[in-house]
Amino acid sequence: MDRVRNPFAPGAGNQPPELAGRDSILSDADIAMQRVLQGRHSKSQILLGLRGVGKTVLLRKLEAMAEGHGYLNSFIEAPEDKTLTELLYPKIHQVLRKLSVIENAKARTLSAMQSLRSFASVFKISVGDVSISVDPEAGSADSGILEYDLSDLFIRVGEAAKAANKGWILLIDEVQYLSGEELSALIVAIHHTNQKNLPIIFFGAGLPQVAALSGDAKSYAERLFDYPPVGALDKESAIAAIKQPITEEEEQITDKALERIVEQTKGYPFFLQEWGFQVWNIADQSPIHEANIDQATPAALRRLDDSFFRVRFDRLTPKEREYVCAMAKLGKGPYRSSDVADIMGESVQKLGTCRAKIINKGMIYSPSYGDIAFTVPMFEDYLIRTQRLKPRTGSI
Repeated sequence: MDRVRNPFAPGAGNQPPELAGRDSILSDADIAMQRVLQGRHSKSQILLGLRGVGKTVLLRKLEAMAEGHGYLNSFIEAPEDKTLTELLYPKIHQVLRKLSVIENAKARTLSAMQSLRSFASVFKISVGDVSISVDPEAGSADSGILEYDLSDLFIRVGEAAKAANKGWILLIDEVQYLSGEELSALIVAIHHTNQKNLPIIFFGAGLPQVAALSGDAKSYAERLFDYPPVGALDKESAIAAIKQPITEEEEQITDKALERIVEQTKGYPFFLQEWGFQVWNIADQSPIHEANIDQATPAALRRLDDSFFRVRFDRLTPKEREYVCAMAKLGKGPYRSSDVADIMGESVQKLGTCRAKIINKGMIYSPSYGDIAFTVPMFEDYLIRTQRLKPRTGSI
């Protein structure tokens, strides 16, 4: 089949040809956006899910939806090596520049610019050529306490947006990489803008532990945010994610082939894209048959092993690798920390630091007290396959 017309797009954050199974999340978000623009209260949201389930894709879709409603957008990916203040400064500056040309918002925008200048000064932010040609305003966003100053700044931005009859949407991917102080300050800022009924809404995305981290940062976070779970697609949606793009290219795939892909991928969106991509390239002609799926599986696994899985495994220290391999030997998770310690021949307490470091790297999380699980779907299969591990008898 013609590789140029291959509709599938495996890649980090790439928009799939068919965004299946996410209608309820998108609909709820759309209603929330419209309510906020109309001056009605609505909760911000943080999408929770494992790696490869399409959280970033959904955030980008929400960004596009917000633009359609007239929002000014700021999209941020929270890396491990930059502070929230560094990430926010150029984004907020960009928003305020857009608001500054709207006549009704000029005075409020100037005030927000002064607050941003104060904020940048007190937190010693320097971002390339981004500069503000206004004087800082004494007493506004200049205490040096992030929780106070971020709230002051968000309120000023919200007031400027309201004066312009606009909204501001902040989208942050990889929320789990924010520090406790940063997450707490962000929650407080969103809370205060909500209380003042300003047209600001926040959408985040992160690993499953973000809900607990938010609750630890501020106890009222569970009432401030909704936490839509983003998981593997159900069978019907997974089939649609493969079948629809193929039929739109005026090609066909058999029902048995579709079922085989769902079986191989467990319905995880990133894996569906990878299998769809490889199957299209391997099939000689339409319709795609079940045999083509079996032919494509080694290529799909090889690509996943060399990129999606390996890039995460390579970030671990030798001790951390030993820990995750011990998890894999137990079969499918979640796993008891005590069982992992037993395989390694060490105490749970002695391994606590190692476990915490792997969590901080976003490789594992704790779904419940004493339990751990991989944040990457099918990672235990990868480890058994590539590290030649022998599962413990009776663990699978």
